Amino acid sequence: MLRDYLTDLPLVAILRGLRPENAEAVGHSLVEAGFRVIEVPLNSPEPFRSIEILSRTMPADVLVGAGTVLDPDQVIGVHDVGGKLIVMPHADLDVIRAAKKARLVCTPGVATPTEAFAALKAGADAIKIFPAEAIPPAVVKAWRAVLPKDAIVLPVGGIKPDNMKPYVDAGANGFGLGSALFTPAMSVEEIGSRARDFAAAWRDLRAA
Repeated sequence: MLRDYLTDLPLVAILRGLRPENAEAVGHSLVEAGFRVIEVPLNSPEPFRSIEILSRTMPADVLVGAGTVLDPDQVIGVHDVGGKLIVMPHADLDVIRAAKKARLVCTPGVATPTEAFAALKAGADAIKIFPAEAIPPAVVKAWRAVLPKDAIVLPVGGIKPDNMKPYVDAGANGFGLGSALFTPAMSVEEIGSRARDFAAAWRDLRAA
């Protein structure tokens, strides 16, 4: 299921700090640039309201959900407002199992092969390599040598249009994008411009 949303543009928009009143406009600016996965971290202002707005107003082919999900109870809250994606900074197996029980897509954060294998065994749909600043491409390449061939690997943290290539060469399938794509202080126009820059950088990599 997750792979379907990542086929054309495997970039996840992380909207930390998004406010509900801006959710629809920001969401549409990302969708227009080609993004199909949008995450609102739960340490944002009124995150469940923003997730509900995005779930209701984005096209049907856009996967909307929550990031920074820390306990199973939050999974239920995301599900109740229409969210279909659970992203975590860690690899709490109880949260992964709760997400899969609720039939939600789940991408836990991992920083070691041990965490990655445990998360995949628990049902994770992808693994979020976090923080990517501390896990260079050489390490990702070593992981790819032992991880299941069909595992989706998404580095997150410090990713910019000009530093994606080494990770892709190492075996990354896509990326989660945070402050280089969105901050609450940015205008909708700037967010759209940055989204297009990321999309163009990815397509250039694929065309090379």
